[in-house]
Amino acid sequence: MIFIGASNQLGEFESGANAAPFGPVGSVVMGCVGTMLIAALWLRLFPALARSDRMT
Repeated sequence: MIFIGASNQLGEFESGANAAPFGPVGSVVMGCVGTMLIAALWLRLFPALARSDRMT
Protein backbone atom coordinates (compact mmCIF):
# COMPACT_ATOMS: atom_id res chain seq x y z
CA MET A 1 0.00 0.00 0.00
CA ILE A 2 2.91 2.34 0.71
CA PHE A 3 4.39 1.64 -2.73
CA ILE A 4 1.11 2.35 -4.52
CA GLY A 5 0.60 5.52 -2.50
CA ALA A 6 4.11 6.79 -3.18
CA SER A 7 4.54 5.64 -6.79
CA ASN A 8 3.43 8.93 -8.35
CA GLN A 9 5.77 10.97 -6.20
CA LEU A 10 8.67 8.57 -6.81
CA GLY A 11 8.05 8.69 -10.56
CA GLU A 12 7.97 12.48 -10.54
CA PHE A 13 11.22 12.57 -8.57
CA GLU A 14 12.90 10.12 -10.96
CA SER A 15 11.76 12.12 -13.99
CA GLY A 16 13.00 15.36 -12.50
CA ALA A 17 16.30 13.80 -11.47
CA ASN A 18 16.86 12.60 -15.04
CA ALA A 19 15.67 15.82 -16.66
CA ALA A 20 18.03 17.99 -14.59
CA PRO A 21 21.29 16.68 -16.12
CA PHE A 22 19.98 15.36 -19.47
CA GLY A 23 17.14 17.74 -20.31
CA PRO A 24 13.55 16.78 -20.99
CA VAL A 25 14.23 15.11 -24.35
CA GLY A 26 17.15 13.10 -22.96
CA SER A 27 15.02 12.05 -20.03
CA VAL A 28 12.25 10.78 -22.30
CA VAL A 29 14.72 8.96 -24.56
CA MET A 30 16.42 7.32 -21.57
CA GLY A 31 13.06 6.27 -20.16
CA CYS A 32 12.02 4.77 -23.48
CA VAL A 33 15.30 2.89 -23.91
CA GLY A 34 15.13 1.66 -20.31
CA THR A 35 11.58 0.40 -20.82
CA MET A 36 12.56 -1.45 -23.99
CA LEU A 37 15.58 -3.03 -22.27
CA ILE A 38 13.49 -4.22 -19.35
CA ALA A 39 10.84 -5.63 -21.70
CA ALA A 40 13.53 -7.50 -23.69
CA LEU A 41 15.10 -8.82 -20.48
CA TRP A 42 11.72 -9.98 -19.21
CA LEU A 43 11.04 -11.73 -22.52
CA ARG A 44 14.42 -13.48 -22.30
CA LEU A 45 13.93 -14.54 -18.68
CA PHE A 46 10.31 -15.68 -19.12
CA PRO A 47 9.78 -16.78 -22.75
CA ALA A 48 6.62 -18.71 -21.86
CA LEU A 49 4.86 -15.42 -21.13
CA ALA A 50 5.27 -14.34 -24.75
CA ARG A 51 3.61 -17.53 -25.96
CA SER A 52 0.65 -17.45 -23.59
CA ASP A 53 -2.60 -16.07 -24.90
CA ARG A 54 -4.68 -16.38 -21.71
CA MET A 55 -4.32 -16.92 -18.01
CA THR A 56 -5.11 -20.43 -16.78
